[in-house]
Amino acid sequence: MPVIECDVDDARERLESAGVTIEDGNTSHERWRASRGDATAVAYDEKVVIQGGRPTDLAALLRDGGGRAHLYWDGAARGNPGPAAVGWVLVTSDGIVAEGGERIGRATNNQAEYEALIAALEAARAYEFDELHCRGDAELIVKQVRGEYDTNDPELREKRVTVCEHLSSFDEWTIEHVPRAVNERADELANEALDGS
Repeated sequence: MPVIECDVDDARERLESAGVTIEDGNTSHERWRASRGDATAVAYDEKVVIQGGRPTDLAALLRDGGGRAHLYWDGAARGNPGPAAVGWVLVTSDGIVAEGGERIGRATNNQAEYEALIAALEAARAYEFDELHCRGDAELIVKQVRGEYDTNDPELREKRVTVCEHLSSFDEWTIEHVPRAVNERADELANEALDGS
């Protein structure tokens, strides 16, 4: 649940100019509320709290562009192929900016890993970061994206191209393999989505 400290009147203007409908708050403490997609922004004095399954739908409109972020991603599949889900987290020096997890239907482990990375990159692009450092525990995916391994599977090759297109929109980016323990939150989000919680 992102909390954005800001001038709430400026935040309201940004959302209105993006076509988001603003409503009165539900309590005396709430200045206003806005909804888009699966996200609701609630303004208080000097901060906006964003709730819902896809907070990036609104948070990206309120955050100033630029800056550096770290992206963590993980895909999970029960069976290979089998029911699958993705999890991802965007972190800056201010803490977690956004995170998400959702079921993606039936997929292999590698397909789920790519889908998780693509979902995370789409969120990072919405926030307009200049610099992005991607970290995941899927060594195959990391090495394929870096060009160290060939991508023989046509579907994975297409997903790799999509990842590279997203990465090219950043001024600077890196992608590295990390141990599962470092990627714990993204792993949790993928498994929670898979478990339906």
